[in-house]
Amino acid sequence: MLLVAGGAFARRALLLARLVRMGKPVDRSDDVPLRLRNEAVVVLGQRKLFQRLVPGLVHALIFWGFLVLFPTILMALLGAVDEGWTLPWLARQGWFAFLVDLFSLLVLAGVLAAVWIRKVQRPRRFEGSHLGEADLILAWIAGIVLTLLAWHASRIALGLNEAPDAWAPVSDTIAGLFGGGTATDVLERVSVWAHVLLVLGFLAYLPHSKHLHIATAAVNVFFGRTRARGRLEPLDFEAEDEADLRFGSATVADMTWKQMVDTMSCTECGRCQDVCPAYATGKELSPKLLIMGLRDQLFAEGPKVLAARNGGEPFEPSALVPNAVSDDVVWDCVTCGACVHECPVSIEHVDHIVDLRRHLVMVESRFPAEAGTMLRDVERSSNPWGKPQAERADWADGLDVRVLQPGEPPPEVLYWVGCAASFDERARLTARSTAKLLQAAGVDFAILGPRESCTGDPARRMGNEYTFQTFAQQNVATMNEAGVKKIVASCPHCFNTLANEYPDFGGSYEVVHHTELLAELLQEGKLQPVAGSEEITYHDSCYLARHNDVVSAPREIVSRIGKPLEMARSGKRTFCCGAGGAHMWMEERGGQINEERAREAVATGAGTLAVACPFCTVMLDDGVRQNGAEMRVADVATLLAESLERP
Repeated sequence: MLLVAGGAFARRALLLARLVRMGKPVDRSDDVPLRLRNEAVVVLGQRKLFQRLVPGLVHALIFWGFLVLFPTILMALLGAVDEGWTLPWLARQGWFAFLVDLFSLLVLAGVLAAVWIRKVQRPRRFEGSHLGEADLILAWIAGIVLTLLAWHASRIALGLNEAPDAWAPVSDTIAGLFGGGTATDVLERVSVWAHVLLVLGFLAYLPHSKHLHIATAAVNVFFGRTRARGRLEPLDFEAEDEADLRFGSATVADMTWKQMVDTMSCTECGRCQDVCPAYATGKELSPKLLIMGLRDQLFAEGPKVLAARNGGEPFEPSALVPNAVSDDVVWDCVTCGACVHECPVSIEHVDHIVDLRRHLVMVESRFPAEAGTMLRDVERSSNPWGKPQAERADWADGLDVRVLQPGEPPPEVLYWVGCAASFDERARLTARSTAKLLQAAGVDFAILGPRESCTGDPARRMGNEYTFQTFAQQNVATMNEAGVKKIVASCPHCFNTLANEYPDFGGSYEVVHHTELLAELLQEGKLQPVAGSEEITYHDSCYLARHNDVVSAPREIVSRIGKPLEMARSGKRTFCCGAGGAHMWMEERGGQINEERAREAVATGAGTLAVACPFCTVMLDDGVRQNGAEMRVADVATLLAESLERP
């Protein structure tokens, strides 16, 4: 039976390994110490699961229980052959007998709690998951533990136990129900064989079920992203090996090996779905169903692709869009990263979606019409607003801001204004306020003016990687020629691109967000605000807080100028304004994400909604107006500048 169960497991595992080896290359060999730390903290410590305390504790009890109980599987395999066989030394240890009893109870408690959550509470995050399979697994786990307790209790009743009875109080109590006769002899044999059969059956079933994550999660976490969360993997358009050249994901054969392991690791827990702003506002996208759809197509077509490559019958895999996921699912995403932050097994949902977009945009020219207008404006005018580059510094009229000219010595800090603050009327106020504050603090700064172009972020998140790389190389050349060392950016999207993505193209700079620099100037006493009595609630930008861990600096500013109030969803678990992923330029289907976030801000009772992103400024100002609320939306830089002018 061990050979049959092990053979079934190995046969399936070999197929899965061959599928992964078929995937396109992606380098995840760096930062080994950090990867090992993630194994300890995320896998063994279950850290990300504890973002939701009760469900996290339930899962941790079951997971830790089976780690502790694993030696009992070996003991049962030996004991099934001969009741006198067991593991040397360990079987005689009273402390181990106590741990077995304790964790058997904890596993059963975890199973009961999981059943309560699934059958009584019924959270919405389980919609679309394979619930029947989950019920089977929970029953299977309970059966494994109950047969283990029955076996241990019958051995105590028969006097076969190696460890002292007192160290196994649960098994000893159950043993009191049995006598020492033939019936107990039979029970001992039945329970140990039932236990072994359940364990071996689970081994054979595991790689065919959604609980495959038991084997793949640790692998996926180890090879998860260690560099900045906001960074996307660049495409190599100059790859010498044609097999390595890719333009996103068209079919399962175009997926990277990490993306394939992602799909195999999904637990269908729905945590990603629960925090997705698109799903929350009635759109088709569910990050969970996206990964499940890709997994189903990989399992259906991957073996046929492998067979064809090994000389079998020719096979052309079908398109992932719309066969695995629909077009609407691909374009609903705002790349906020809430799904990635929440996922307990390090699935990178945003990378999947962007790769699907890359193929649709660069190969099929298939994308929303309004987004096409934005792409044309970026390519023709170097900004998504389609305004002339000559107007890029108009926001600074009358402020005596230095525009860095070719050949001039570089400033201490280059202020990267960004397209929004350069051309959008509401966002321009942020740039003017930031410039005034830097001048008031005596910071040596300058701007590039017409030499500053779009960072390429909207094009990249839209899927046009080629356009992004063109602008990245152009901007890096400009800044390197100018001798730029330090950059301050008031747009989190520009900040993320400059700090995390431009190093891939030769642009390594010290990049700070304007809230970080302003908070530093406050701490140094170079800015002296006068606090007001206004209640202020601060909205965390996804690309600032979740993607780049900038959480405390904006709050430092808010606390110095007013009375802060927190929204229900804040910090790294913030709720998107709806502009990310190039959605600033796309029509939104279903409910409006910015209106949902604005309602949450209004519910705090604050009179002012502070932001630290020009996209958030525009989106949330519109959202507040649509809600008919009397609430001011302003950048923290604007509020700080005003506080300096208070009597």
